[in-house]
Amino acid sequence: MFWNQDKQEIGDWPDAERPTYIPKYHLHDFAAIDFEGANGEVTSACSMGLVIVRDDEIVDRFYSLIKPVPNRYDFWTTKVHGITYKDTNHAPLFPEVWDKIKDHVKGLPMVAHGISFDERVLKALHELYHIPYPNFKFYCTHLGSQQLMPELENHKLQTVAKHFGYDLAKNHHNAVADAEACAVIAMNIF
Repeated sequence: MFWNQDKQEIGDWPDAERPTYIPKYHLHDFAAIDFEGANGEVTSACSMGLVIVRDDEIVDRFYSLIKPVPNRYDFWTTKVHGITYKDTNHAPLFPEVWDKIKDHVKGLPMVAHGISFDERVLKALHELYHIPYPNFKFYCTHLGSQQLMPELENHKLQTVAKHFGYDLAKNHHNAVADAEACAVIAMNIF
């Protein structure tokens, strides 16, 4: 573990130097989130996975396909995650998906393995549909693992997750499996 067991403080940075993507104290409660995209547009989320952690335990998992905006798929994105137009043409739009989970994530910090993508997608979808954004505090297991575990061969999601005993070999790029891998990493480093 990377936090001081007595104070539960992570790392030993002065506050002015602490990276914003690493929490100051151990996270006991948070939501890990992952999106898969249909194309290069930030609003083209075609699936979302969410894992809720309370008192250092995974207590809930949520997965949904989402009808992306625009509703078109690039060859390479489909090759990565296997989701196609046919899979999401009748899927719910983001507001319907968000309505199912918003109460579960209220007040929780968010964790993602690459906040530059997942946080941008979440904000863009809120903006697209004129949904007030809850101004989540986001932490990043990718940047955090780079900072706190420089000895790893790389800091890809599957590499860091495997280090903590979570094997993504068969489910990588399934949004809920990726969110769960992120949650496992966060429980160990944050």
